Amino acid sequence: MTALIQTIDTPDGPFTLLVDEQQRVLSSGWTADREAILARLAPAHRPDDVRDGETDAADAARAYYDGDLRAIDGVAVAQRGTGLQLQGWAALRSIAPGAPLTYTSFAAALDNPRAVRAAASICARNAPALFVPCHRVLRSDGSLGGFAWGLGVKQSLLTREGSGGGR
Repeated sequence: MTALIQTIDTPDGPFTLLVDEQQRVLSSGWTADREAILARLAPAHRPDDVRDGETDAADAARAYYDGDLRAIDGVAVAQRGTGLQLQGWAALRSIAPGAPLTYTSFAAALDNPRAVRAAASICARNAPALFVPCHRVLRSDGSLGGFAWGLGVKQSLLTREGSGGGR
């Protein structure tokens, strides 16, 4: 598989996107380190050939940062995982900007309210960050919890979306 990789500047720092031939986001995050983006994918799912190029998803990310918080909603992603992971990643895409869920309510949305650790794991294993907005899930006490790209970025995204987040 051949993939395109592109890094853009954002108010939260460099943002790198890896997309497949169909312009689906495979992995993305706030770094200029291309290896870190590839490392978010299991070795068997990494592209054989990665080339620099322009991506449609980068335009959506720019629009998001310009204030169109829904610009990321229609961007196609390609994720591989268990049935529960796929269900969870789809559910993350339905969380509206400014209306974050707790890990507990996210687990309940997956019809498994006791699976709070599984819900957190789904967020942690989410490779196309921003486009599958795992940053919109918080701890039960309203604090940020974790985020692969740093709590400063998570806080910034939540503030941009009007939910503030964190304690």
